[in-house]
Amino acid sequence: MSRAAAAPRSASRLDAAFAALRARRERALVPYFTAGDPSLALTRQLVVEAARRGADVIELGIPFSDPLADGPVIQRATQRALAGGVTLPRVLELVREMRGEVTVPLVFLTYYNPILAFGLKAFCRTAVEVGIDGVIVADLPPEESEPLRAEAAPVGLDLIHLVAPTSTPERMRKIARASQGFIYMVSLTGVTGERAALAPELAQQLRALRAITTKPVCVGFGIGTAAQAAEVGRVADGVIVGSAIVRLVEQHAGSPDLLPRVGDFIAALKAPLRSVP
Repeated sequence: MSRAAAAPRSASRLDAAFAALRARRERALVPYFTAGDPSLALTRQLVVEAARRGADVIELGIPFSDPLADGPVIQRATQRALAGGVTLPRVLELVREMRGEVTVPLVFLTYYNPILAFGLKAFCRTAVEVGIDGVIVADLPPEESEPLRAEAAPVGLDLIHLVAPTSTPERMRKIARASQGFIYMVSLTGVTGERAALAPELAQQLRALRAITTKPVCVGFGIGTAAQAAEVGRVADGVIVGSAIVRLVEQHAGSPDLLPRVGDFIAALKAPLRSVP
């Protein structure tokens, strides 16, 4: 076991947020934004508005040229951001600038190549310095995560792993042990995107995961309506909504309605999560 893994871990901002939500019998709403779509300045305004309208944790996607897990809506947003010159250093600077306006936990969702190019130690230290609380690396399995974990743990950056519908019980145990902050449960196979209905096996998958861990579990992929958020909120600790929000941004970019449209949608998603039996 590495020295980083053996060291005692202090409670993070994500830990505190989920503990407070559990005490209030609430579920977390975790909206996702592609950083830099439609611009970095508007991303800042969208994040501030999301926090104001009820978001409990906010995911910021780092634009990457080969986003294997992303569906067409987020792929288009990524391409727009890259065409606009958005880079990891520019997103880090954005977080630094807006951190004083936003108190909720902020989490990066990225792929491993941008982190490797930036440097593992430099990425972890800079991310924490600007105000990032956790990172989800979509293409980094726990078996290959030790180099990043060795740099993330000492500076207090939570490394969040994904559980898939195809994960075996043994693998779920490994992921549950490795994840910090929360566990990201992917509700279905395939890529991100809104679906007409939730996967019928979701509740069973959640029961299996809860049987082996007490860590918070947030469910993402395929959730696009307040009714679906309410359904997931009855069985999970948090609800992650990405493509439906990114689609709204795409539809209303350049319009004065952008912020209120997104803010109203986030408020509607959060409403059924405020009091869950």
